Amino acid sequence: MTERAAVHAALGEPVRLAIVEDLATSDRSPKELSTSLSLPTNLLAHHLDVLEDVGLIERFVSAGDRRRRYVRLVHGPLARLGVVTARPAGPVLFVCSHNSARSQLAAALWSARTGEPASSAGTHPADRVHPGAVAAAERAGLDLSRAEPRLLDPDEHPDLVVTVCDRAHEELVPEAGWWHWSLPDPVEDGRSAAFDAVVTDLDDRIRAVAT
Repeated sequence: MTERAAVHAALGEPVRLAIVEDLATSDRSPKELSTSLSLPTNLLAHHLDVLEDVGLIERFVSAGDRRRRYVRLVHGPLARLGVVTARPAGPVLFVCSHNSARSQLAAALWSARTGEPASSAGTHPADRVHPGAVAAAERAGLDLSRAEPRLLDPDEHPDLVVTVCDRAHEELVPEAGWWHWSLPDPVEDGRSAAFDAVVTDLDDRIRAVAT
């Protein structure tokens, strides 16, 4: 009860509630939050400290440009409050650097969990989908055996673009409505557990917005 009350108190400030609502669908850099909310960086840092103290967010270093940091929402406390987020109704495009693991898994999971169409692409596509991703998909009841990496088409305009790779997010110029899910590259790790962890993270994020 005390923990729930602390979360309610943190969300009682309109700016912090706006931060949480923005992070409910997308990881953001402090700069992105500062710009979208028209907040000076020192005031934003204060609000982020409050949210972190009650366990609503976590901050971490980018896997792309190590000078950058991102902020991620921790969905557990919100779930206990009954807070939900809504998903878009149309096609979704997932993007990562090589389109060999994360974005392929994300598109397959999105379609399986929501019943809506999803596709994937890469900024520098690999020659094939990584066997570790194919195997992880199979363990999750998905089929990537015929999937092939493809180059991101700048003329493609889905209802929503979700970058699932810090490098791709930083390389592209994200539009205001894009989402970013910062996921570690399981290919760099190579172990089955790393691919399964990405599947779990994606599944949690998709379920959080699929209501």
